[in-house]
Amino acid sequence: MGPQKPSQEEYNKVNNAKDLFDLIGKYIEKKVRDAALERKGNLKGNLKSAKYREGHNIVHANTNICHLIHTHDTNVTEGHGKEYPCANRSDIRFSDKQGAECDKSKIKDGNDEGGACAPYRRLHLCDQHLSHMKAEKINTKDNLLLEVCLAAQYEGQSIRVDHDKYKLDNDNSGSKLCTELARSFADIGDIVRGRDLYHGNKQEKEQREKLEDNLRKIFGNIYEGLTTTNGVKDHYEDGALEFYKLREDWWNANRQEVWKAITCDAGNAQYVGLTCSEGGSSAHEKCTCANGDVPTYFDYVPQYLRWFEEWAEDFCRKKKKKVENVKKQCRGKYGDGGKDRYCSRNGYDCTKTKRAI
Repeated sequence: MGPQKPSQEEYNKVNNAKDLFDLIGKYIEKKVRDAALERKGNLKGNLKSAKYREGHNIVHANTNICHLIHTHDTNVTEGHGKEYPCANRSDIRFSDKQGAECDKSKIKDGNDEGGACAPYRRLHLCDQHLSHMKAEKINTKDNLLLEVCLAAQYEGQSIRVDHDKYKLDNDNSGSKLCTELARSFADIGDIVRGRDLYHGNKQEKEQREKLEDNLRKIFGNIYEGLTTTNGVKDHYEDGALEFYKLREDWWNANRQEVWKAITCDAGNAQYVGLTCSEGGSSAHEKCTCANGDVPTYFDYVPQYLRWFEEWAEDFCRKKKKKVENVKKQCRGKYGDGGKDRYCSRNGYDCTKTKRAI
């Protein structure tokens, strides 16, 4: 028996698009998890088993997922900063100075009539080093987990540092750190599974294509290492060598570890929602449910829908601030019997009352 679809009672508790995404995503994730349950042990990585070369020695990575260091805990060893996840990425994660990236040359499957728009947060995701992974070094489920967790940890740090400033600059009391982390977590999941829509400029697009090619080879290595017992290897056979089914199940088996990495610096931040098994928001610290479960299911919602919701939320938040500023600057009591002021239609005269306009 498969997972139960969300009930009408559960839908009635939904108050916004975010909660709806989590509700539907939770159902989809459960279907994926149940279908892959008997093969999970073959795909779940372990940092204790991750290895990298240090000089002539093979050493184990740091087993503390929150203490990974890009100069040590990685198999990306070309130098020149290529091992740094945030290299060539802006540390201003929520700025609108760069502008949106929506045109078809920068977004996969876009066209002249429009399409998805990558939000500001997505433009500088700290995943740079993933493009420089070598399949001969990232040849196990454990070594791949190390690199993905390294990206997640640095992404979480980048989001957390800039998020507080973003809230202050925009008076965004409704902006939640855990939600922003969930959005980046889902984008990382899309990259791993080969469904990311963002290509960026020409140079960025070349790196994305390089990353996708490397991931195909890496999952090819993981496939070759699978057991033939109980038809596990046969299940993931892929004549096209894309290994989408294997990538989907690898992500599901390891998403909890990636969530731990991206929330390392989240402190006491709580994920607001109804997805924890306790029936409420039990994410008391580090945006995680009390039992250790991942509280978000954004990674099982199509990327373009998540981006659309992110844009809408940002627009509404900024509009609210602008409207409040206009009221404060233009409608304060001003003579004429203490009546409210209103700007004239051209916006230049805020000295008259509404009746006078």
